[in-house]
Amino acid sequence: MKIIWLGHGSFRFEIAGKVLLLDPWLSGNPMLAADQHDSATAGATHILLTHGHFDHVVDVLPLARKLKAPVVGQYDLMSHWAEAEKIETVGFNKGGTVDLGGVRVTMVNAVHSSTFASPDGPRIAGTECGFIIEGDGHTIYASGDSDVMADMKIFHDLHKPDIGILSAGGHFTMDMRRAAYAAKTFFDFKTVIPCHYRTFPLLEQSAKVLADALPGVDVIEPQVMQPIEI
Repeated sequence: MKIIWLGHGSFRFEIAGKVLLLDPWLSGNPMLAADQHDSATAGATHILLTHGHFDHVVDVLPLARKLKAPVVGQYDLMSHWAEAEKIETVGFNKGGTVDLGGVRVTMVNAVHSSTFASPDGPRIAGTECGFIIEGDGHTIYASGDSDVMADMKIFHDLHKPDIGILSAGGHFTMDMRRAAYAAKTFFDFKTVIPCHYRTFPLLEQSAKVLADALPGVDVIEPQVMQPIEI
């Protein structure tokens, strides 16, 4: 399995013969150079979307058309896009699991918001979520944009993820201290990868607080486009 950070909350997973893009943000992403966009998305088989904020969704429709890859996400938005945008989608909802040809993805709760900007103000884009991704003998919990929540104990009890990808930049999501609390209170991760940080000065720039709080856990500060092999 390869986990490749594309900057911010965006990832590429090469897992069980599939290539999953999670919240792929290319346009305006200050961490991903323009000449890296094609290699970041090449061969993608599916696009996973956690919510509708611009830094997660702005490139989803163009990529779905370019790559001819289905978008996997919350039922209400996927149904709308399938009809209005004429793209292939896989719509499901929290607690549901879909099999993407050998990779099982379960949608789980998150605590955040999910809107699109429009000329008439914010428009609701379904609801925010995270994902449990299972394949190649590993289980990943990708929190999406979220705060700490007691639901995380349920995710551990039911799925026992060994890898945690946690939004931990603060201001819009958990910060490093809160992400560390979530990891040690509710989970038994072997590997933790922080994200949604370093993008802007407003966000946390280091994962030292997270790493120091989780002795015995492999806390990996990802580097853009450098594969993490697990």
